[in-house]
Amino acid sequence: METIDDNSAVQGSPDPIIPIDFTPNDDKGPRVTFKPRWIHAVVAAFVVISGIASWFVLTAKSVFVEVDPITAQIQIDDGFNVRLGQRYLIRTGSYVLTLINEGYHDSVTQLLVSTEQSQTHPFEMRKLPGVVSIASLNINSARVQVDGVDFGVTPLIDIPVEPGEHQLTISKDRYLDYGEAITIEGRSVVQRYQATLEPAWATVSLSTTPSGADVLVDGEVIGITPLNTEILQGRRDVTLKLAGHKAWQDDFDVIAGEDFTVPAVELEPADGLVFIRSNPSAASVTIGGEFKGLTPLEVALPPAQDHELSFFKNGYHLNKTSIRTQPNQERELNVELDPILTSVSVMSEPLDAELYVNGEYRGLANQTIELMAASQQIEIRKAGYVPYATEFTSRPGLDQVIRVALKSLEQARLEQIEPVIATAAGQSLKLFYPGAFTMGASRREAGRRPNENLRDIQLQRPFYISYREVTNSEYRMFDGEHNSGTVSGVTLNNEAQPVVQITWTQAALYCNWLSEQETLPAFYQVNEENEVVGFNPDSVGYRLPAEAEWAWIARTDGSGIQLKYPWGDQLPPPENAGNFADVTVQNYLGEIMFNYDDGHFATAPVGSFSPNQYEILDMAGNVAEWVNDFYGAVGSIGGVEIDPLGPEDGQFHTIRGSGWAHGSITEMRLSFRDFGVEPRDDVGFRIVRYLEQ
Repeated sequence: METIDDNSAVQGSPDPIIPIDFTPNDDKGPRVTFKPRWIHAVVAAFVVISGIASWFVLTAKSVFVEVDPITAQIQIDDGFNVRLGQRYLIRTGSYVLTLINEGYHDSVTQLLVSTEQSQTHPFEMRKLPGVVSIASLNINSARVQVDGVDFGVTPLIDIPVEPGEHQLTISKDRYLDYGEAITIEGRSVVQRYQATLEPAWATVSLSTTPSGADVLVDGEVIGITPLNTEILQGRRDVTLKLAGHKAWQDDFDVIAGEDFTVPAVELEPADGLVFIRSNPSAASVTIGGEFKGLTPLEVALPPAQDHELSFFKNGYHLNKTSIRTQPNQERELNVELDPILTSVSVMSEPLDAELYVNGEYRGLANQTIELMAASQQIEIRKAGYVPYATEFTSRPGLDQVIRVALKSLEQARLEQIEPVIATAAGQSLKLFYPGAFTMGASRREAGRRPNENLRDIQLQRPFYISYREVTNSEYRMFDGEHNSGTVSGVTLNNEAQPVVQITWTQAALYCNWLSEQETLPAFYQVNEENEVVGFNPDSVGYRLPAEAEWAWIARTDGSGIQLKYPWGDQLPPPENAGNFADVTVQNYLGEIMFNYDDGHFATAPVGSFSPNQYEILDMAGNVAEWVNDFYGAVGSIGGVEIDPLGPEDGQFHTIRGSGWAHGSITEMRLSFRDFGVEPRDDVGFRIVRYLEQ
């Protein structure tokens, strides 16, 4: 058998099959591996820089920074910019701009680049101060001012002055001011100024006979005559004084540099001085027939002459005297004046009154007294009486009498009381001094109600009561929004109609408001909720009438007779007696008077009907009225009630009087009493106040 070697072919046999590596196709191309080189980085950098540059060029603005001076160095910070000639490419935004130039202040400012494509921004640099030297050639230490600002005294060397136009002033006492308009270059440029000051005086020569007189210029002594002196220019008062001689005085216009000589002055001997007094003082004095004034006074009289003096005063005899003076002599003269007296009789009541003349006590007033024939203040006084004072002039040769009857303080007070007063709202009130009466009605009176018991009343305090009820217009001064409403389509709201549809509290608050307008103390006490919680019976402020006051005004007539109705004792009322429920309201109200027609369906303007016996209007008819009192059952308290103001508290308040909705016998009577708490269209009010004691 033949052996075959695996590593060699069998000769004559085919080649053996040898396996190879095989990888299936995965549909991927051949892999390319990139190897960056330096040229690639250069190209990339160029592309980026080109892009940024293109973006900058497209978004930047062309900015011209225009600077005065044009030589300034310009630096722009806080952002990128490119300078192209005189312009900059710079994007919109805010930049710090620094300007530098010799001779100018460095400037750091803000450059605001807007969205405009091409723009100019002007800037002006501030010059540095100029360097100035100033000298006064003929004197030193002259005061230098530039534009009124003090810079010191000459010589001034290298002082800084801001560039521009300035006013230079150089001044020194006794020299004329030097002034010049100067232009300072600035930029540290050196400039020099020189000035010569001119004297502001003239030399004046003065001489007197005799010599040795003091020379005063504007009141200041500057030497004695003869004198050559320098006097400053201007209007000058020159006085020459020498003992024993009259002073010489004159005014001169002194002009700087123009010397002059005053002609020699002859001084005259001085007058004698006389100080004159009189008793009494304030006497008129004439010397040589010429009026000189009132004593005490001082006069100058020429020496070595006799002078006649006359003294006059009303009520005194004429006094004459003469006087002689010596040169420069001072003396006094005292003169007594004798009064001219006349007898005057003074008669006064009361007999023990006291008399005062010019404030001096002269005894009891009933006497004959010697008075001067002049105007005098006469007073007659007595404790408890009003003093009497008058100016009185007695007349010699005439029988004169002063008769005086002093008024007591109480009498004077009563005379000053006004019988009628007016309120701040325009209402008129009449003063009454009431008295005693009986309130209520007899059990036998037709129509009487159980709440009308008889009561003995004593009214002692005088009071004012309004002639009319408060109107809508008067109430709206307090409450501008008040509306009195309507009745069956008929208005109750006209200005002259009485105010209705108000509560008792609203009426009381109106009274307090009216007191406030006249600075009177409030009668009603009010809490924080504007509720009436009490009253002050001593107050003289406005208030509602007490029921007793209302009844006294309505029912008494001063003769002791008490009225049942305002017009008498019988129904129906006479024509124009008042506004009641009558035929005008027969289709609206049930109980009416068919035989009466007042012409008004509801309320009438206040004061449309006849007044009562005291001239008070609408005490019956038109509207019933709130009074001050709380309502309560009334009966005899076993004595006289003094100035009653009603119970201290209660649920309701009393209403008195009849109104346009009343027509029965019960309601028409003046003793009729009603009560309520709610507002009604037939209830209003009137005002009263006590007389100040």
